[in-house]
Amino acid sequence: MVERVLATEEALALINLLTEKHGPVMFHQSGGCCDGSSPMCYPEGDLILGEQDVCLGEIGGVPFYMHRNQYDYWKHTQIILDVVDGRGGMFSLEGVEGKRFLTRSRAFSTEELKELGLIQ
Repeated sequence: MVERVLATEEALALINLLTEKHGPVMFHQSGGCCDGSSPMCYPEGDLILGEQDVCLGEIGGVPFYMHRNQYDYWKHTQIILDVVDGRGGMFSLEGVEGKRFLTRSRAFSTEELKELGLIQ
């Protein structure tokens, strides 16, 4: 099964730390508003999801969402959640840790696109 979203070991370690501190968390890929286009980490339930939000999968047991309009642009890529030093979005939980989540991506292969039903 092709996974639409993955995380590096560093991202998984930070997710574990945030979960220990804040309880269950969730991710939403920002669409470019206040904090740019970054993956935002919230306490589960703090961000109200709408009918247009798509769950791409889970990383470290944490759901990762994206708005459907943005997903239309990203559906041909696998999202890889990573972590870098520095301050990220002020609304995302990791900011006080001196780290920020970062989205990396890679294009799916033809075989993966077929498995995902995106091409015939």
